[in-house]
Amino acid sequence: MEKETTDSSEEIELYEDNFETTDSIDVPELLIDQIIGQEHAVEVVKKAASQRRHVMMIGSPGTGKSLLSKAMAELLPKEELQDILAYPNPEDNNNPKIRSVPAGKGREIVMAHKLEAQKKAQSRNMLMMILVFGIIIYSFYVGQLLWGIIAAIMILLLTRQFMPKEEMMIPKLIVSNYQKEHAPFLDATGTHAGALLGDVRHDPFQSGGLETPAHDRVESGDIHKSHKGVLFIDEINTLSLESQQSLLTALQEKEYPITGQSERSSGALVKTEPVPCDFIMVAAGNLDAMEKMHPALRSRIKGYGYELFMRESMEDNAENRKTLVRFVAQEVMRDGHIPPFDQTAVDEVIREAQRRAGRKGHLTLKLRDLGGLIRVAGDIAQSEDAPVATAKHVLAAKKMARSIEQQLADSYLERKNDYQLFKKMGSAVGRVNGLAVMGGDSGIVLPIMAGVAPSLSNSEGKVIATGMLKDIAKEAVQNVSAVIKNVTGKDISNHDIHIQFIGTYEGVEGDSASISIATAVISALENIPIDQSVAMTGSLSVRGDVLPIGGATYKIEAAARAGIKKVIIPKSNEDDVLIEDAYKDKIEIVPVTNIVEVIEHSLVGPEKERILEKLKSLSSLKTGTEMPEVVPV
Repeated sequence: MEKETTDSSEEIELYEDNFETTDSIDVPELLIDQIIGQEHAVEVVKKAASQRRHVMMIGSPGTGKSLLSKAMAELLPKEELQDILAYPNPEDNNNPKIRSVPAGKGREIVMAHKLEAQKKAQSRNMLMMILVFGIIIYSFYVGQLLWGIIAAIMILLLTRQFMPKEEMMIPKLIVSNYQKEHAPFLDATGTHAGALLGDVRHDPFQSGGLETPAHDRVESGDIHKSHKGVLFIDEINTLSLESQQSLLTALQEKEYPITGQSERSSGALVKTEPVPCDFIMVAAGNLDAMEKMHPALRSRIKGYGYELFMRESMEDNAENRKTLVRFVAQEVMRDGHIPPFDQTAVDEVIREAQRRAGRKGHLTLKLRDLGGLIRVAGDIAQSEDAPVATAKHVLAAKKMARSIEQQLADSYLERKNDYQLFKKMGSAVGRVNGLAVMGGDSGIVLPIMAGVAPSLSNSEGKVIATGMLKDIAKEAVQNVSAVIKNVTGKDISNHDIHIQFIGTYEGVEGDSASISIATAVISALENIPIDQSVAMTGSLSVRGDVLPIGGATYKIEAAARAGIKKVIIPKSNEDDVLIEDAYKDKIEIVPVTNIVEVIEHSLVGPEKERILEKLKSLSSLKTGTEMPEVVPV
């Protein structure tokens, strides 16, 4: 039985049982049983489906929000489904009548009306033809054939113009659940008001007997089509406030009339009777979705339902790895065009799940991206006519299925290398190779330079940072200035410290460059060069402790691709590192716990020992030191 170590003190089994290919893995029939790693959400969804409660799901994209919503629709009883018809209103043509019938009956009613209309039309046409031929025959016998033909034509036209049209009386089936196997699921993400709330088509022929009857121009919206089912809206905050208000009304009343959404359209004159829309609402989005969401709408969901935060990772243990094996089997089955995966391919997918978790002892639950990797690997195997996908196909897929951010990061590295925006050999004062992440899964080298000059102000010095710094990055620079003053013991109040983030055209956010900034400034203050074959990443407390950061694996791989030989990372991130085998012999990883260790591994030259002794002599760092003002430029 294969084993793999995920912790230095514990060894866990990879699977309970070995298998040949994913074809031998049982895949549950119900979607709710296919959900991976969101057990708390599964329980809530089951309760919500049973009690018809609304749900709001907040979390990163790809964590299973839409799949959970589809699963909820499968749990709802299909026996309650209804068809909805729009009928003409003889008393007010612009106010069509609405009728609900059991699912499948609507189609029968429409067919019966069409058959009856066809019979009436045939009878009417027969009578007209008898009348016309009678007039023509009579006119022939009295010698006025021409006038008889003209009279027959006029009678025919007038009859067609003013006699009632049976087709206009046929009801329109606006919501059909004919032969539906389960309750409807409607994904209304990004829909405009007409598609969401229903609309009335414009009629260019509004009079003269050629107009289309109002009830026949009515179009149901997603809120009506999801009657007795589930309405799913991702990125709920992107809906206009007017649409959110209308959605709130529909939730409260469980019915909503259809009217024209365009003020200039003739459809705006039409408004139906209230149309049933008793749906379960699933609103989804990222954390920022709650800020722009209509407060009354959120209150309605919260007061009559559940709020869920989707997990982004799960514990790395034998049971959860087994669920990932099943996930691979599910994706292969769901795609239907790729070969099964063997155990070596599944092992590589699980390793990638560890890498993407970015957290020691965890597996990622951003399964949409992981599913994309599986499909690309399957496509590669299919193109080679391979009967099964193996580890080599998954490894090839990692290179082929690079995200846009990864491709941009590689482009940045090439450009910065071509124009020597960062160095990877020799030494330089006040210049350090920082590391950053783009898009969550793509590392880049971030050159940082520092310079110290006499203060231009008579009162105090300033820290002047350039490179489109955002809020957290500005605060990180401010904290670093306090650390520098504490660890060096120098009074920097009469100096201006300039910090430049090179080539950061899209801006800088986060505090993971803190140790890079501190090292560059200390180098500039003390005039001690920095080894340019070293890169570093880490946050920094005001007392000089190196704190954990995100994306350690991707940053290290970016440094290796750039040709850098050594990377300094926080000691607390040591177990998070899962770099590809191709990079392991190319770079040395140095875990550190404080700024003194950073200086020890990055500065070079005869003056290095002097500053190290000075730093080590400070047994404890001072706190409460006044920090210079940070001036972003």
